[in-house]
Amino acid sequence: MTSRGTPSRFLQSVLQNGVGRYVCQLKRISLIFSKKAQSSLGVREFIEEGVVDFAKKNPGTVVYVSPQSCRIPKIVAEYLNGNVREETITAKSSGEVAALVQKLSEQSGLDIIRIRKPFHSNSPSIQGLWHPFTNRTPSIGPIRPQDPQAHREEGDGDMVAPSTERCSSTEQAEASA
Repeated sequence: MTSRGTPSRFLQSVLQNGVGRYVCQLKRISLIFSKKAQSSLGVREFIEEGVVDFAKKNPGTVVYVSPQSCRIPKIVAEYLNGNVREETITAKSSGEVAALVQKLSEQSGLDIIRIRKPFHSNSPSIQGLWHPFTNRTPSIGPIRPQDPQAHREEGDGDMVAPSTERCSSTEQAEASA
């Protein structure tokens, strides 16, 4: 998909989260799996090994484990803003399931989008952005690279600056003669 078709907006946080105390945005996570299906093997291993550790590390998140007779195991994550995200975990190992659960707990529930600009202000400046040449007087003119022949050495070792006046090629020939 091209960037033109991808939705975009300015970067924002959920209800200024992190200005004061950080609040985990994941409200509830449900692990739906089958007790017998081979595709749910990684989920069952994660439930035996790591779901208690995850629940202890994230006390603000409710973890539901629901064994059902289903073919496709999935994780259903519900966020504080009302968004629900479902991830299928067919034939994944317990490590991959643990990484996915951790990733879902760190997200805000907002859709993943393209960021328009790296900065945004609700009251933009009339003057514009600052750059090194903001307060430079216009009479100085633009900065150009120095001419390599601008300073040439004479026989006695003194540096001579070139003349700023322009002269024709015939005048240069007469001056050198």
